[in-house]
Amino acid sequence: MPVKFLGSLALAAATVLAQGQAQRPRMDVDSYTIDAQLDPNAQTIRATAQVHFTPLDDASSLSFELNNALTLDSVTDGAGRQVPASRVAQDMTVRLSLAETMPKGKPATLTFVYGGKLTGNEESPVWGIKFAAIHPEFAYLMYPARWFPVNDYTADRFTTDLRVTVPSGYKVIASGLESDDAAADGKTTARFLTVTPSFPASFAVVRGDPSNVASGGITTALYFRERKDMAGAYGQEIGRAVEFLSGVYGPLPNRNLMVIETEAGTPNGYSAPGILFLSPRAIGTEVNTKLLANQISRQWWGALVSPTTRNHMWIENGMARYAELMYTENISGAGAMQDQVRDTYVEALTVEQPPLMQSARLEDYSPEFWAATAGKGAAVLHMLRSILGDESFFKLLKAVPERYAWKSINTADFQKVAEEVSGKSLNYFFLQWIESSGAPEFKLEYTIFRTSKGFRVNGKISQDLDTFRMPATLRIDTEGNPEEKTVEVAGTSTDFAVETFGKPKNVVLDPKGQLLRYDNDMRVAVAIKRGEQFMEVAEYAEALNEYKKALDVKRNSSLAHYRTADAYFLQGNYQAAANEFRAALSGDLEPKWTEVWAHINIGKIYDITDQRDRAVNEYKLAQRTKDNTQGALEEAQKYINAKFERPRNTNN
Repeated sequence: MPVKFLGSLALAAATVLAQGQAQRPRMDVDSYTIDAQLDPNAQTIRATAQVHFTPLDDASSLSFELNNALTLDSVTDGAGRQVPASRVAQDMTVRLSLAETMPKGKPATLTFVYGGKLTGNEESPVWGIKFAAIHPEFAYLMYPARWFPVNDYTADRFTTDLRVTVPSGYKVIASGLESDDAAADGKTTARFLTVTPSFPASFAVVRGDPSNVASGGITTALYFRERKDMAGAYGQEIGRAVEFLSGVYGPLPNRNLMVIETEAGTPNGYSAPGILFLSPRAIGTEVNTKLLANQISRQWWGALVSPTTRNHMWIENGMARYAELMYTENISGAGAMQDQVRDTYVEALTVEQPPLMQSARLEDYSPEFWAATAGKGAAVLHMLRSILGDESFFKLLKAVPERYAWKSINTADFQKVAEEVSGKSLNYFFLQWIESSGAPEFKLEYTIFRTSKGFRVNGKISQDLDTFRMPATLRIDTEGNPEEKTVEVAGTSTDFAVETFGKPKNVVLDPKGQLLRYDNDMRVAVAIKRGEQFMEVAEYAEALNEYKKALDVKRNSSLAHYRTADAYFLQGNYQAAANEFRAALSGDLEPKWTEVWAHINIGKIYDITDQRDRAVNEYKLAQRTKDNTQGALEEAQKYINAKFERPRNTNN
């Protein structure tokens, strides 16, 4: 099943799965001792993994996650007895039936012997995303691949004693303190020890020397292949990003970083302790500063401090997304950050359920999961910053990693530190944005009166969430300087009165867009974003429904018309597509690129319908806009020179 905007059916299924998992005996994995042998030419791995753990409940059975591509040869307990094991392919688990009940609190050990082929084409724990592959020239095995037996994914912290054996001429890159390589029989064994509990055991196998770049007081070793020409620029930017984020969060847990280029089909980025995995596409031809800020921040939020359960993933993913915004603010200014804040709020509002406190119900790496934990998580942090003020907010961002270094935290822990550094009760805030769902839509009414000292604005703020409470800023534009006042909005109706010296001309609620809320423009943007998510998985009917919602609110939205046209075009409904592209040209032309690309796509439709003269005219109209967004002008010239040919449907 593809990663997609799943809807209520998949959410219900994920809830059932989560409930089933919650009924299994719990355990705390303390450490792994893993001995792995890789054969790059055969693309295989053979491994023995000793799992040292403590049952948290009396356990007669246990369950671990293990990649379906790996065949389990045996499992033995601490006494050397065989433990019956069964594979459940649906959730990539190994279920063990113990010979006798393991008592709660008594440390135990299990030894897994397993192996298999990892080419990158096998079924992944997340459909369509590669987390592990062994190739003749390079290999990467990330923690999300479940290439070793995993308990309580992303929540159960552990240490490792990892040994990896590869043929001579290869080098192993992994988290932890590396011992000297041992060579024998044409093979090399590297050992890596981690002594602080985190999420190590991701590693890469490479050939050749890295590009070592010193910047910002750190040295980064970059193992780039396809994008080797970008290594220097990335090394420089990583140094600058680390310097900035260290100023925000405190010292970097791993002083120097290693960066591994993966391959197509992998996530844009994945962060392991001391290592960044970046895909060639994400590396690109220009340094991706947002990606770097996001992934580097996870050295603190993920490696150093992590959520106690997946219900608190908003702390890790929200902080990583907010790092993007802060780094943008640092290098490009507050205006650039504000544009990204709005995009983040749009993403956050694409998911109405469940509340952030129930994020475990969402499928890992799904659009809903990122919209909630990253998008809404970052929105929560931005609103918290507005309430606390910058001084207290940045104290909080340093205090949490310092207090909980190499530990797990939950929302209550985070809230406690926030209240300590600010001296404010924030229960209302976390109840509203973490434990509850929904966002307000405000209605503002006011009347202006003349007084003996100037003017008074009496008004009312209405919204439809009965339990809602948040401070909101009012800006009163006057004939002189604008005046601002903070109003505590509580319940469905809040009265306010503001005295001004100059005559008020206008009253604006939340002028800086700090509150996560709906208005007409936001509803349009959210509907379009949802439609785009459906388009990514070829769910055209659902996408069209979302675009219709946007047009119901704003009939002249060029973007909504353009996206509607795009859906019709991909369905082969060319007349309807042409109508919608024309409507985009007659709309508000926001964003501006809708004009040039609407002309290009109308030209393509004319080419498909054998109206070459009309097609060329549209391509020339596109060129007259002089808008080269995403290479539009080159695209127009391409089809002036040669007719656009309709792609053949190979599925028919």
